[in-house]
Amino acid sequence: MIVGLDHAFITIPEGREDDARRFYAALLGLEEIARPEGLQQSGGIWFRAGGQELHLGSDDAHEATKRPHPGFRVESVTALEELAHRVEAAGVETRWDERIEGRKRFYVRDPFGNRL
Repeated sequence: MIVGLDHAFITIPEGREDDARRFYAALLGLEEIARPEGLQQSGGIWFRAGGQELHLGSDDAHEATKRPHPGFRVESVTALEELAHRVEAAGVETRWDERIEGRKRFYVRDPFGNRL
């Protein structure tokens, strides 16, 4: 029986792990976590997002998709607005979407074109 979501996986271009650290750790505030020993030789980087993980796999054929995306949850509307201001101040465009009643949210694109 499935009891929850363990991780989401998206790709980034090969060799761009430092850019991922700046965006996901420094800007968004996710915690970088060590990848298992068996995966250390392959490119990529992993982050903790609450109780789940975001796995960024390095791919020389990376191609960002238009709509698929991981969705992050924040602790409050105030925290969401503060995050939006922080990413906007860093020059990242936010696109607010209030189509779901009672759920305030926005989308951004990471430096590799992935939708979040």
